[in-house]
Amino acid sequence: VTPTEVALASALHEVFHLVATDFDDRRPIPPEWQPQAHQEVLQEEEPEHPTADLLVFDDDEDDEPDVIDQLFAGELDDTPAEPEKLVTVLDALNAVAGPAAEAMFLALEDARQEATFFGEYHGAWSVLRDLYLASVPEAMAQSRPLGQFALSCFLMAAGYLDRDTLQRRVEPHVAMALDDAVGFIDQLADTDDPWDVGSLALQLLQVAKLHHVVEEAGVAETKTQSKARMDDERNQIAETVDAVRIISPILKDHESYDETRQAAQTVSAQEGRKDAADQAGDPATDQIVKISESPTVYLPTGQTGKLVVARFPDRFREFAPDGHLLLRDAGREWGLAQQRVSGELYPLFLANQRRGLRSGYDAGDLSPYAALLLGAGLYERMFERRDLPIRRSYGVSLLIDGSASMLQPRDVRSGRRSPWALAAATLGAWTLARLCDELQIEFEVALFNRAFSANPDDTERAFSERRGRATGALRQSQGGAAERLTRTVNHYVLKSFDDRWRRAEDIVAGLFWMASAPQKAAAAARRGPMDAPPISMFDKAANVDEFNVAHAAERMLGRKVGTRILVVLADGMTRGSVQALAETVDDVERGGTVVLGIGIGDDTVRAAYTRNQVVERPAELAQAMIGGVRSALHQTIASMGGDTWWAHGSERVLYDAPPARSA
Repeated sequence: VTPTEVALASALHEVFHLVATDFDDRRPIPPEWQPQAHQEVLQEEEPEHPTADLLVFDDDEDDEPDVIDQLFAGELDDTPAEPEKLVTVLDALNAVAGPAAEAMFLALEDARQEATFFGEYHGAWSVLRDLYLASVPEAMAQSRPLGQFALSCFLMAAGYLDRDTLQRRVEPHVAMALDDAVGFIDQLADTDDPWDVGSLALQLLQVAKLHHVVEEAGVAETKTQSKARMDDERNQIAETVDAVRIISPILKDHESYDETRQAAQTVSAQEGRKDAADQAGDPATDQIVKISESPTVYLPTGQTGKLVVARFPDRFREFAPDGHLLLRDAGREWGLAQQRVSGELYPLFLANQRRGLRSGYDAGDLSPYAALLLGAGLYERMFERRDLPIRRSYGVSLLIDGSASMLQPRDVRSGRRSPWALAAATLGAWTLARLCDELQIEFEVALFNRAFSANPDDTERAFSERRGRATGALRQSQGGAAERLTRTVNHYVLKSFDDRWRRAEDIVAGLFWMASAPQKAAAAARRGPMDAPPISMFDKAANVDEFNVAHAAERMLGRKVGTRILVVLADGMTRGSVQALAETVDDVERGGTVVLGIGIGDDTVRAAYTRNQVVERPAELAQAMIGGVRSALHQTIASMGGDTWWAHGSERVLYDAPPARSA
């Protein structure tokens, strides 16, 4: 086989697969696909609700039921049956039999397409056959039984090798399984429906189980062990088949299929690319216009950049019912109950509105105790002056880091890991927002990240399709700059200063549920992308904190308030430099805004924020929130209210002298 022949065959191979592959047809899951009633129920190692790890503390007893378990156990009995949903074939296979069924289906569909479309091009087919056969011996020698079975099915379905030849190269029980698999493989030639191919993939997996090619689930298998086993089965199939075939991205896996389909959805006119005057509605142009209309942020370091400011997607209200329940119980479990926070911080917010007393010779009232104090020699002044009441106004801005790094698993206790960072930041912002609402203090809540920007009315389907069209069109028109234009720095407003908290609390509650149960939220988005919020807007880990801090401070400057407090809840993993973030924070504080950095699971805030608190475990959130805000309030009271008794509380020693910023 010459290099030219390989190149031509590979190009033709890719074209056929791109044209022939379409798994977007949505149907109900066929009844014959459903698991058998006698299927073993897995014993759970962890509580049912995915946020259980969030609610684990060092003093918890393993034999005591969790509050979240009790809450959701009661709800499961009363939950009505969900209406039948329409799903894609890949989602259906994954839901019914796990990732192994998805991998087997993609291998069979690849083989079916090659046998069907390459049959008329015998030269190209023979080139592929020679390439594949050269790789078979090594792949068979290095693979385990399930991988051998899947590769044999692929080669038989495409017609590259017969059953007898393959049976001599595989283990004995795999060879016996191939005898029973032949009847199903022969049916591939008579079908062109991906759902029929999915049925055959499930039947072949059942054959593999009957011959013990697939490891059976144990009676006491936990969910964690089950997930690890299913991932291993998928890897056995995918790695063995991929070691032989030419990998086409659209048939590699579910994610590659989605990315390839989205990139292919570029806008073109009937007779070629549109002219500049005909670009209305072009997703590439829409994205460029959105960025050009966004505000420009100027940093004290001399850097400038665009910041896409938008309302947070309203569809997160769909998760609000579960979010409200979980917020209440998580606040109690983490020691961040609203009553505790309000009780600790309410007096400090009100202290500066009281009348103070100080002695003086003029413009005052005669104290009724003046004679007694003068006679005892304890008081040298007869008159005391009562201060005029001070009515300070506050403005509070709460910034939540919404980068994908906040959804990564972190240590909880005893080696256990859970994605608690974004949930903790959202819970902290929720608690302070409710306190501000109780005190009628002006406040806003915002979330920032760096990814393709979402629209306020986006669903998961609308967001994914718009991102795919814009990315494909920008790659055509902008080349290498497309990456920069589709990964913008975004500032989402959950509640503005002028909004009522009642309007925003459902959105924040929905965000908390998504952050607490990211896997369940992703599953909900896959089941119903037309109605689910855009979960995939949190797909990038990098963030640029300094631009968002500067913009939030600038927004507060436009409010007629006497005291401005900016609270940033982040993990400190800024894509910019920590030095630039530190200089931005210093510049904001010189402008009269008190900035508090609360590090969630990371201590980078110590290098960037003069006033900082670090939360290394969920149970530390309450102390960090109360201590940090108390420190900020003490500073404002002492600087604007004089030497007053409430600024000398015993707790001030603990919180009003933060450690020096680390280098």
